[in-house]
Amino acid sequence: MKVLVAVKRVIDYNVKIRVKPDNSDVDLTNVKMAMNPFCEIAVEEAVRLKEKGVASEIVAVTVGPKAAQEQLRTALALGADRAIHVQTDERVESLGAAKALAKVVEDEQPELTILGKQAIDTDNNQTGQMLAALTSRPQGTFASEVAVEDGKLKVTREIDGGLQTVELALPAIVTTDLRLNEPRYAKLPDIMKAKKKPLDTKTPEELGVEVGSKLKLVKVEPPAERQGGVKVGSVDELVDKLKNEAKVIS
Repeated sequence: MKVLVAVKRVIDYNVKIRVKPDNSDVDLTNVKMAMNPFCEIAVEEAVRLKEKGVASEIVAVTVGPKAAQEQLRTALALGADRAIHVQTDERVESLGAAKALAKVVEDEQPELTILGKQAIDTDNNQTGQMLAALTSRPQGTFASEVAVEDGKLKVTREIDGGLQTVELALPAIVTTDLRLNEPRYAKLPDIMKAKKKPLDTKTPEELGVEVGSKLKLVKVEPPAERQGGVKVGSVDELVDKLKNEAKVIS
């Protein structure tokens, strides 16, 4: 079974985000970039399926600038067999990414495609669902457990009411939730081996799709800083502050 895993280049989650002085965008100057954490979980699940003998090949794919090849090499070091880079300098939104991935799915014909449920930069939680719609494949979103049994895919997914298990016919699309697994770290020998694994570069034009954003970024602002707490001397003072300053009671 061939497994396709989509990954995205984002600002490292440990980095404190800075906004440009003119509020036009996030400042990426000298900022550490990394693979989106939910994408790491997707890669890990694909590798585990291969270790179980379920998957025979893992193909990592990303849509983004040339620098995103770094994240593809990370995926290769973690266990992917080869990689595909849809290279573009455009700002790629969810639909553009889904269209490009749909063309890759059409070319590669994987039995299973795994994506992180969302990226920590745009936080849209849309690409997996859009990809399923564009490819007319069944989807299991927010997966906390994935199992292949008798040619079917069983996905336990996290919903507001608890856990829901769905059975999907292959080929299928799965998006990963936090509790699906704990990603491994790439070992130095595997990082060195990854440099020799095949990485194919394509352009959106070669795939016949447009990935440019249809949205205009108007303004970016940092969240308001939290104010320090205060100590009150009595219940009456507390009630007064809640009523007249915080205005949360009347």
